[in-house]
Amino acid sequence: MGIKDAVLRFLEYCELDRNLSLKTVRMYGYYLLFFQSWLLRSRKLTSEVFPSLRSSSTSEVPKDDFDVEKIDDDIIRNFRLYLSHQYRNKFKGELKRQTQNYFLVALRSFFRYLIKQKINTLSPEMIELGKQRDRNIKFLLPDELERLFKAIETKEILGIRDKAILEVLFSTGLRVSELVALNREQVNIDSGEFGVIGKGGRARVVFLSKRAKEWLNKYLRMRNDPNRALFIRYSGPKSDTLTDENKRLSARSIERLIDKYRKKAGILFRIGPHVLRHSYATDLLEHGADIRSVQEMLGHKNISTTQIYTHVTDTRLKEIHEKYHSGNR
Repeated sequence: MGIKDAVLRFLEYCELDRNLSLKTVRMYGYYLLFFQSWLLRSRKLTSEVFPSLRSSSTSEVPKDDFDVEKIDDDIIRNFRLYLSHQYRNKFKGELKRQTQNYFLVALRSFFRYLIKQKINTLSPEMIELGKQRDRNIKFLLPDELERLFKAIETKEILGIRDKAILEVLFSTGLRVSELVALNREQVNIDSGEFGVIGKGGRARVVFLSKRAKEWLNKYLRMRNDPNRALFIRYSGPKSDTLTDENKRLSARSIERLIDKYRKKAGILFRIGPHVLRHSYATDLLEHGADIRSVQEMLGHKNISTTQIYTHVTDTRLKEIHEKYHSGNR
């Protein structure tokens, strides 16, 4: 099977059989079509560097395609070298190790699908992810959070909306994509909890703090529009043909408003919605929550993802050591 047909079938499989979100399917498509393009360009080379890419006269695959059964360790290694040493994104420059791994994760899923289809190709276990350094995450200290919230003027509906957005983000740990997708009927302010579908179609329950419920109530009581979206925009193009979705506040708009308020608050480093998610997790752990519970509330599939918050757990381990180790008595 040629790689062009194989990639297309895999993306259809992701959408129809695995029922992945369109966003996830698009990202798989981006990474695999990038690999496909690189592979077909590399096939034209006759250098000893690419012995596996030479044409085979016995192949049934067209000359402008490549047989997936001939993809081997050498090809994957050369692709990794290309990502690491040669490729430069025109906007962001060289790829970080984590971004390089996204390509490899997509390839793993692709080869796993091919083997399931009984195609004799490279085993996905042969593709090892590059080792990453420990992540240094950004989060806000309590005084920075207080300054950020106080920087919002709440005399008009726009400011009340923005205050509600920040309080909901910090209260729930929602990803910005999850926040902007919310509709009014989904959120039970009285009970202070509601369900969301996160990455990978995983469902979880999130909780509203007293402050979040207060500001969300204030905002919704001022709304006299029929739009379903929980948060809507009040600027931009106006038209009688605008739909509910056109009025829905975008993720980019939320990123801009957070950046506006962090400048007003005198916070010198750039922050976005995900920093509030990190601050949410940090706050829970610092006040005694166990990491498994935080994993559930964040919607992480694996505990290893939640363990990026070692800046909190390491501090608590030190406190436990000082309290209980006999040498400290």
